[in-house]
Amino acid sequence: MELSRKGQQISSSITLAITAKAKKLKEEGVDVISFGAGEPDFNTPKNIQDVAVDAIRNGLTRYTPASGILELKNAICTKLREENSIDYIPSQIVVSNGAKQSIANALMAICNPGDEVIVPVPYWVSYPELVKLADATPVYVETSEKNNFKYTKDDILKALTNKTKAIILNSPNNPTGTVYSKEDLEMIADIAIKNDIIVISDEIYEKLVYGSVKHISIASLNEEIKKRTIVINGVSKAYAMTGWRIGYTASNEEIAKIMSNIQSHVTSNPNTIAQYASVEAINGPQEDVEKMRIEFEKRRDYMVERINSIPGISCNMPDGAFYVMINITNIKGKVVKGYQINSSFDFCNALLEIEKVAAIPGAAFGADDFVRLSYATSMEIIQKGLDRIENFLK
Repeated sequence: MELSRKGQQISSSITLAITAKAKKLKEEGVDVISFGAGEPDFNTPKNIQDVAVDAIRNGLTRYTPASGILELKNAICTKLREENSIDYIPSQIVVSNGAKQSIANALMAICNPGDEVIVPVPYWVSYPELVKLADATPVYVETSEKNNFKYTKDDILKALTNKTKAIILNSPNNPTGTVYSKEDLEMIADIAIKNDIIVISDEIYEKLVYGSVKHISIASLNEEIKKRTIVINGVSKAYAMTGWRIGYTASNEEIAKIMSNIQSHVTSNPNTIAQYASVEAINGPQEDVEKMRIEFEKRRDYMVERINSIPGISCNMPDGAFYVMINITNIKGKVVKGYQINSSFDFCNALLEIEKVAAIPGAAFGADDFVRLSYATSMEIIQKGLDRIENFLK
């Protein structure tokens, strides 16, 4: 019996071995420090919790329209208008089971066999696999640490072919923390308009930006790029609601209708209770979001300063999200405490074995010269973990 050829081409996560080993050590009572978390370590704000409980008690637990309740779509439209300067109507919004499903819906709605989708390297681990599941081909564009891991005009133009259907833009970026400026976005928008390609703009970390940096949605630049943009967002990162699984898209009505139809057959509506909670998240008080952002910024500043004081490794200052990419090129090819380090996986495996610190190999993001650390954990754990990394490299 031959199983799905497409399914068998989907790669498993390169981080699974590290994650499984860290979990096993923890279960054995070993004090493991984990820098792998892709989610805030804060609890969901109480006002959001309370609305969810009320929804359960009031019987708001049944099916909703496949693309989401009108109350939430209206809240999203208001948010996009007031915070991002983009006008949408509810029929252009599709609410999904997390931003990951939103990206999958978007790719399935626009791609045909043979289409190409431009993906930046380093990339979020699921982008290439979701492109493949949509019967398209990922075309990788290497970005440079010197250019703060951003697309350049020349890089994009070299990757363009007559098969290019879309370009993935992730700002603020996972794993690099890069935030694209207005000038950067105008360059990408100009290319997209001239070549009639779609921009899938993943903005899930938009509220987690630091210093004087501002998030700008590429769809807000002009009507021509708005027509060609599928905005991806959700409540997971900003409101510490990762497990609630609510993401959404904003796009032109034709694409939104296709995505809604796809979702109606794949999953039907996203979690009803979580939808009502998300209305409160978006419409309610935002003080907790700012408190979390300020704390992330403190952790970022400490982590970056500390990493750059450790001989052998270095990192850029990320402008958003909650990740740091450590450059390990000076360590590759060397032996560290008896372990030969030829790859980011070797580095992370040795770090876990020796110092009981779990980090994510850059190879998972297509960038083997780097290791990703998350600062979505307490300052105490960050300090302790970096002490161990420094000891590891002595």
